[in-house]
Order: sequence, then C-alpha cells, then structure tokens
Amino acid sequence: MILGKTGEQAAKKFLQNKGFKFIGENIKLFCGEIDLLMQDKNNLVIVEVKTKSSPVFGLASDMITLKKKRKLLQLARALWQKYPKKIVRIDVVAIDEEKINHLISAVEEC
Repeated sequence: MILGKTGEQAAKKFLQNKGFKFIGENIKLFCGEIDLLMQDKNNLVIVEVKTKSSPVFGLASDMITLKKKRKLLQLARALWQKYPKKIVRIDVVAIDEEKINHLISAVEEC
C-alpha cells in the first residue's frame, strides 16, 4: 500500500514536470478506480501506475495483464461518457526501483 502511494506521488510529479496538468487521483467510477487523472494538452489521460521495488518477479510494466487492460478500457469508456468532447488516453507509468518509464497510449482497444 505504501509502495503504491509512493509510486503514484512519484508518477504525478514526473508527469507534472513533463507539462501534464493534475486533475485527480484515486477516482472511483462504477467500474473501477483511476490511479491518476491528468490532462495533456486537450487529452484526458488515465494514468495506471505500477511500482516494483525489486525486479525479482518481473518489471512493473509486466503487471499490465490482459484483464487489467480490459478494466482500463472500461474506465476510459466510462470517463469518455462523462466528457464526450474530450479524447481519453490511457498511459502507464511503470516504476522499477528508481527508474520511471512512461508508456504513452499504452492501452488501446484489444
């Protein structure tokens, strides 16, 4: 739990330094929860944050399974229904130890 919160805060700061605008965190919708909601120019960006303290069991990006992708797509559709004039994108911020990897448009229709 603490590792996840620390990762989300690191991801938020990282994205803000790249020019993203922070909108909210841990946003609950009927179909799940959005870790971070950011704005990149005119796009709403759902940010899934995965944090690993050790590579022993794989990389943080490996935690985005097909099931997780489907859940993120469901969240994106729900968000788009609330804001139909916006483009909704799904990014992943994978944090492995101290290395941050930002995957833009990491999840698309599958």
